[in-house]
Amino acid sequence: MTLESRLDGWGRGLRGPLLAAIIAMVAGLPGMVGMPPLDRDESRFAQATAQMLETRDFVNIRFQDEPRYKKPIGIHWLQAVSVSLFSDPADRQIWAYRLPSLFGAMLAAAALCWGARGFWGPTTGIVAGALLGSTFLLSTEAFIAKTDAVLCGCITLALCALARLYAEHQGGPPARRRTRLFFWLGLAVATLVKGPVGPMVVILTCLALWAWDREAKWLGRLGWGWGLILFFAIVGPWAMAITVATDGAFWGAAVAGDLAPKLAGGQETHGAFFGYHTLLAPFLLFPTTMLLPAAIVRAWESRDEAGTRFALCWLVPSWLVFELMPTKLVHYPLPTYGAIAWLMAAALRKPLTRPLIIAGATLSALAAFLYAAVCIYGTEQFGEGTDVIWAALAVILFVGAGVVGGYFLLRHRPARALVSAGALGIAAHGALAGGLAPHLEPLWLSSDVAHALTRAGLNPRQGVTPGPVEVAGYAEPSLVFALGTTTDLSDAADAADGIADGRPAIVESREEPAFRKALAAEGLAALPAGTVKGIDYSNGDKMALTIYRGAPQTDVTPEPVP
Repeated sequence: MTLESRLDGWGRGLRGPLLAAIIAMVAGLPGMVGMPPLDRDESRFAQATAQMLETRDFVNIRFQDEPRYKKPIGIHWLQAVSVSLFSDPADRQIWAYRLPSLFGAMLAAAALCWGARGFWGPTTGIVAGALLGSTFLLSTEAFIAKTDAVLCGCITLALCALARLYAEHQGGPPARRRTRLFFWLGLAVATLVKGPVGPMVVILTCLALWAWDREAKWLGRLGWGWGLILFFAIVGPWAMAITVATDGAFWGAAVAGDLAPKLAGGQETHGAFFGYHTLLAPFLLFPTTMLLPAAIVRAWESRDEAGTRFALCWLVPSWLVFELMPTKLVHYPLPTYGAIAWLMAAALRKPLTRPLIIAGATLSALAAFLYAAVCIYGTEQFGEGTDVIWAALAVILFVGAGVVGGYFLLRHRPARALVSAGALGIAAHGALAGGLAPHLEPLWLSSDVAHALTRAGLNPRQGVTPGPVEVAGYAEPSLVFALGTTTDLSDAADAADGIADGRPAIVESREEPAFRKALAAEGLAALPAGTVKGIDYSNGDKMALTIYRGAPQTDVTPEPVP
């Protein structure tokens, strides 16, 4: 039995989506359990969720005492459910906050398999889902506790439901009633997770299809009456609650403080040139990069086919919007990666020509060697001792994915090329995210500081030393997540006050002179309990953080020696 016939069998019924979801899970799992909490967005999201569970306030989003009015509530609710079921807020186990992201990636892969096979059958469907689930970008977002993997899953579900309705209109298999339910659920949850992004991608896809076909009667079968009721039943309660709770301040801050600056310019130095996302795509699609040239050429050649038309209408308008936005982050186009994987899988329906094979193998090798170089550089800069073993394993796997996949592709065996490159690429990503990166200790200042405090018996979460911890010169949210909500990110004077109160203090080397001056002014002394050195990768600054405890004080004045 050939691999193609086996894929055809695996892709039928629930087996295809389930297999695609398992591939996405395997790709994201090592990073989910291995990586320490990341700065800055992940730790802000996780800390805000922890505070919801601590305060039982599931409407307002706050990071410590600061309102966090940037994104809707959806991701925090999902994380809160995950932590309540599998962990506890006091434990600060980051993997529990990451579970919704992993499930979002699995949903994206499964939904794409289901959507693509409505046009081209089980084999193309399972290949499309597997390709998306194994991509470097999605499998990375799968272990980061923020919105993007969940958003990708919800948008992919909504658009693949839309695709099944479109396929039915074009003479394909009939769409079941649940198809419309999936569309409205995906759209509603996407809106509750990241506001207008989900509706934008869906609306642009529908407008592009209407412009291409010059008709859109099939959209009338979406179930607009009950669908909109369901949509507002999911989104509306929190929207009304946050409006009342903040007197409308949430919407002003979310639009004027977050969305508008991204549209007006490169917010927080995240601006980039037009074509930035296109340039990065071959690397972020790894290990599926080898099919990118074929997807581009075949999409143009088969643009009159309904399946290709739908994928292009999903991809092109939204991709242009992300390229035109002044603010650019690498994960922004992730909701369109399903369309790329769809076109890649469809490109395999015909034999690949020699130029497409050579171009794909070259791009794949380039991406593989780039990731290998990153592993070598990271180990050289931040590794020590046995970290070389993880680095060597990751390098071998990355290079193997590029070379072995390219070899089979050049031998006109695309199925073997995909399986070998996919397996080695997923293993390489696991070795990097689950093995090498967590062992590069200088990058994980907050985790190292928390462990050092615990070893010294100074972590307030142990219930021995009073809190909160005072921190001067280091203000990353991962430290708040590690040490607790009341952790005070302040200055040298407050650190000295903490010592006076019998609480521990953490002082960065640049704040040492001011800290010692403040201690002297209060007639205090402090004893170092450990020092952690590393780099704050959020800004590139080298750091040396010293943990202090109060020195024993005496009120007895010694008698002068005669």
